[in-house]
Amino acid sequence: MMAQRLPSYALFAALLSAAGLPIYIHAPKFYVDEYGVSLAALGTVLFCLRLLDVVQDPLLGRLSERLRHQRGLAVGVATSVMALGMLGLFAVAPPVSPLIWFGAMLTLVFSAFSFLTICFYAQGVAKAGGMGGQGHLLLARWRETGALLGVCVASVAPVSLGLWLDAPFAGFAVGFAVLAGAAVLAMRGEWRAADLPQATGFATILQDAVARRLLLIGLVNAAPVAVSSTLFLFYVERALEAPGWEGPLLLLFFLSAAVAAPFWSMQAQRHGPRQVLLIAMILAIAAFGGALFLGAGDHWLFALVCLASGAALGADLTLLPAMFATRMAKISPSAAEGFGLWSFVAKFTLALAAIALLPLLEGAGLQADTTTPPAQAVSLLIWLYAGLPCALKLIAIAMLMRIKDGWEA
Repeated sequence: MMAQRLPSYALFAALLSAAGLPIYIHAPKFYVDEYGVSLAALGTVLFCLRLLDVVQDPLLGRLSERLRHQRGLAVGVATSVMALGMLGLFAVAPPVSPLIWFGAMLTLVFSAFSFLTICFYAQGVAKAGGMGGQGHLLLARWRETGALLGVCVASVAPVSLGLWLDAPFAGFAVGFAVLAGAAVLAMRGEWRAADLPQATGFATILQDAVARRLLLIGLVNAAPVAVSSTLFLFYVERALEAPGWEGPLLLLFFLSAAVAAPFWSMQAQRHGPRQVLLIAMILAIAAFGGALFLGAGDHWLFALVCLASGAALGADLTLLPAMFATRMAKISPSAAEGFGLWSFVAKFTLALAAIALLPLLEGAGLQADTTTPPAQAVSLLIWLYAGLPCALKLIAIAMLMRIKDGWEA
């Protein structure tokens, strides 16, 4: 495994994951607390950025294919842009309106993130193709475990750095830039165009019934994570009334996912990814539904919810991308355009959650400067945070059950 440089893929996945989900967790609250930007305004900006992705992500997939012979250089440039955008977002005082600066820096971060994700997963399809029959699951085990560890570190880093630094988010941005350099060095030589087949175009992917269904499942199944990620800090602070516990609980959640991911991957190699993923989805509902019944002072009980639901998340983030990669290897081996579509559906749910949920909570009375929000706002927060994800997960389960055994053929 070491000879196949799979740890390099884990490190690069950690970099990408640090620039994805944690930014949706930290950035809105940071701009609310530091600059007084309204939740509704931030939600609108996030949604507009995802509207940009409607056009951008598929085009970035095509750009990745066009740059196949210069992909190493393109990855280096995009990584630099992402690191600079992160520094601008958290380490530079906005020279213009904070809302405009927030949108501009996130555009840099997420555009580079999208391009890098597409290149990385497309290269992974080619890499796994030379690793034997279950190469996609083996690569996914390393890649998604690395990604989950990256999420763990990025989710708690600002809170942890706050114990030593006056500007913890600036420290986080600097640390991210260092990680970016290390990840690029680790992956040098892996972006070989010779390993990549020619592109087949979007039509081949969208005309395939299994690929379409996997994309739809990816969209619906990402929505619960998007909802809970958008509202996590607010839930802990306002519903559980446990400020200061955000970091440890986030770490527990993502660390549980990282520890569980190899287990789910090994089970999928034995019993098939579809069957194992269904079991994990059911576990997620059983675990996360417990958050509906918690209130002030229940942070210890919520830790158990984080432990169990995090373990279930390890299957979501490992098996579904591996299933999609396996299908791409059959119908569109270059995979760049396929993962352009996959990147879009994964991120669109995060923005949709932001624009749909944050204004609702603000309208119910959950304001940045309100230390004691009204009871109806807290009740709505609990139902949106815990109830809505369970309902969405049920829809994803129903969709996955419609995919028959032998889907990869």
